[in-house]
Amino acid sequence: MKDIQRNMEQLLVRMACEGRERGIQLAAYYRGELIVDAWAGVADSHKQEPVKATTLFPVFSTTKGVVATVIHLLADRNKLDYDMKISEIWPEFGVNGKENATIRHALNHTTGIPQMPEGIGLADVADWDTMRDGVAKLVPQWAPGEHMEYHAITFGWILGEIAQRLDGRSFARIMKEEICDPLGIEDMYVGIPEDVEARVATLEEPAYTQPSTTASGSQAIPSWIYPLHEWMNRSDARKACIPASNGIMTAKAIAKHYAALLPGGVDGIQLLPPARMKIATEPLKLKDEMPLSMSMGYHVGAKDSIMGSRSSIFGHGGYGGSIAFADPDNHLAVGLVNNLYSKNGAGFTIIQELKKMLGISID
Repeated sequence: MKDIQRNMEQLLVRMACEGRERGIQLAAYYRGELIVDAWAGVADSHKQEPVKATTLFPVFSTTKGVVATVIHLLADRNKLDYDMKISEIWPEFGVNGKENATIRHALNHTTGIPQMPEGIGLADVADWDTMRDGVAKLVPQWAPGEHMEYHAITFGWILGEIAQRLDGRSFARIMKEEICDPLGIEDMYVGIPEDVEARVATLEEPAYTQPSTTASGSQAIPSWIYPLHEWMNRSDARKACIPASNGIMTAKAIAKHYAALLPGGVDGIQLLPPARMKIATEPLKLKDEMPLSMSMGYHVGAKDSIMGSRSSIFGHGGYGGSIAFADPDNHLAVGLVNNLYSKNGAGFTIIQELKKMLGISID
């Protein structure tokens, strides 16, 4: 295993030197053991600050996998049923055609409200109460459960508010006390405290171009929030709690979270039993359609996925190239985080090389 650590270190250094990455971390747990904890490059290219083991990276939607775990933890403790109507927990949500929307719909992006509320700006996105109330009033674009469209940011406020109302603690506190503390994870945040901000990597996207509005016009990510990398370089965005998209963490932290979801867990901790994870990671199927690469909060393996093609694999990626996943068949959990966003990112190359060194089929 020492050879794997050394070889992955060298690969990360090479990818940074070649310009495919700027700053990067990779962590992997295999059969319950941390076998790779590597990093390379710079956290801030202007200051030339090197990446360290403790450098924190914004990971955008990779955060959604942690949100899913929080919800499944509550389900496993009988605090919720997936088919419970959201309005039973959050009465203000049950208006304008959302009366029958369920927690299951929220987890699998079929609630019908991928769009952000109108009339808000960057300051509002950092305010929980404003966004919660705005999301509650949204009119669904389709009847809940009939269609899946990625709820890029609203996913977090819907499920975060559900968790808070059922549990009584804030979302950030639930995550800390139920996931981070048992696992000894110190470097995973949804809303950073001020004293760690100096450790957060600066994001870069040199070839950024403003995306066009989607054909559906859903405005899941409205134009005024772009460029996303500049948004997440703002202190207010980093300190807010936006569970769908502003997680800030190390590769080791998110990899350990997934390792604890594998059978047998890690360091004696298994967050959820296999029976619960089987339910949580069952590929979504709508009506007579083929199974989709989405389950209840996690993406699952699919053709051309960086995670692999087998549907037993589950995890979540984020804008810019971060990825974290668990492969139960091979007892593998991986986290990869970076700060250079480009079409030439090395994530796929790195994950494939890791699998190759472990003798895992590259599918």
